[in-house]
Amino acid sequence: MSILIIQILNSLFYASVLFLIAAGLSLIFGVMRIVNMAHGTLYGIGAFVTAWLVGRAVAAGMPVWLAFLCILWGGLPLTADAVMDVVPSMHIGGFIYPGYYLIVIGIGIVAALGLWLVIYRTRFGVLLRATSQDRRMASALGLNVGLVYVSAFAIGCFMAGLGGAVIVPSQAAVLGMGIDALILAFVVVVIGGLGSLQGALVGALIVSFVRTLMIQFAPEIELAVLYLIAAGVLLVRPTGLFGSA
Repeated sequence: MSILIIQILNSLFYASVLFLIAAGLSLIFGVMRIVNMAHGTLYGIGAFVTAWLVGRAVAAGMPVWLAFLCILWGGLPLTADAVMDVVPSMHIGGFIYPGYYLIVIGIGIVAALGLWLVIYRTRFGVLLRATSQDRRMASALGLNVGLVYVSAFAIGCFMAGLGGAVIVPSQAAVLGMGIDALILAFVVVVIGGLGSLQGALVGALIVSFVRTLMIQFAPEIELAVLYLIAAGVLLVRPTGLFGSA
């Protein structure tokens, strides 16, 4: 039972990081109708910048808990594992589970709720949805479409950077890490539907739980299974589970 709880928490941890990346990718596509191929690079930049800031802060004598705040601003293998050490761990059965993973899960939940509120409960969200549905009509009505584009792109880039920032305390920032993240993000949005916030969330959960299960029982076919799931979804719904034509 303890192992099951740990695997569920691990899946939620990876789902939170994947959601941050995929949600930014979907937001940019949903508004601007472009696929940001540099999204993985932004994820890597977030990881490197955070590791550098935390490392410099700790080396300068700043308390680790204060250096943790640098994560929000989120070359050479770098890591911010000092953050992992300052967050208390929790005991599940006979196992010790990093408390930092729970913080990342919380960040993912807050990010999902925050994006939903911004998109569906604010005036700015109305502008985003109007621009995404009919750019010419929105411009004719006097909306500053260019500013909406820039804002959407900035939010999407920040989400990717934040994904790299929250992952780097648990793993080293290395060259090429953005490519792996981009591949998984594309699998997420293919399953969930490109341009859909709900799709990014559901897709991240599906990919994360399947990935955790495969790593546990059949690591050699992990990516193959994810690709097969994505292909199966495309056969049934070419726009993804929550995408629209």
